Amino acid sequence: MSSTAEPSPAWRAVVVTLFPEMFPGPLGTSLSGRALEAGAWRLDTVNIREFATDRHHSVDDEPFGGGPGMVMRPDIVDSALESAANLVDGVAPIIYLSPRGRPLDQKRVRELADGPGATLLCGRFEGIDQRVLDVWQVEEISLGDFILSGGETAAIALLDSVVRLLPGVIGAAESLTEESFEQDLLEYPHYTRPAIWRDRQGGENKVPEVLASGHHGKIAAWRREQAEAITQARRPDLWAKHSAQGSARDRQGSER
Repeated sequence: MSSTAEPSPAWRAVVVTLFPEMFPGPLGTSLSGRALEAGAWRLDTVNIREFATDRHHSVDDEPFGGGPGMVMRPDIVDSALESAANLVDGVAPIIYLSPRGRPLDQKRVRELADGPGATLLCGRFEGIDQRVLDVWQVEEISLGDFILSGGETAAIALLDSVVRLLPGVIGAAESLTEESFEQDLLEYPHYTRPAIWRDRQGGENKVPEVLASGHHGKIAAWRREQAEAITQARRPDLWAKHSAQGSARDRQGSER
């Protein structure tokens, strides 16, 4: 289990895993890495295998009822979670990265960023005994409809999404409000220099003229139109949600 003698910052992550060597991994570079060095957040790991009780350090066993694979034992995971709770005073939510969990969205990411931290439980094999998940009231979160070898990669992705929202991590805070999913819309296209690319002026190689116009109102309207068109084409589920919220706002306005 890794820890330091430095004071705890406002946001703290504890990762409960069989592979603590995977951390910080990518989280030790770029924005999250600089924020970690600056003390904007703290990362600790709890090695589940340290709580094994036999000489082979086994953490799993065959599933009741038969079937393929192995299941992580509740007694061992329970001891690891007890250790993690001591690091965060038991106030942070415990999240189990699982394909059967509720899909992670930007709203939940913001909620986590506004809180004290999170304990992330990384499963392996066929999963974790349900009893320990029930006892600890673990929240299950999924990154999507696909399977990973373990929860560590998902934990890194979740932490990256949260850390970038912490105060001071991103310099231009206003850029966070225009990102995909912030208003149930995907983000509009971006362009930069050179204005003419590959010596062509037509088709996709030409920067839209409105972006060089200097007219902030027209630029904002163009970006909004692009975001709506992309969302409608690529994510009809988000578009339906966005449209429903817009209709609700219109009804509220008409009732006033």
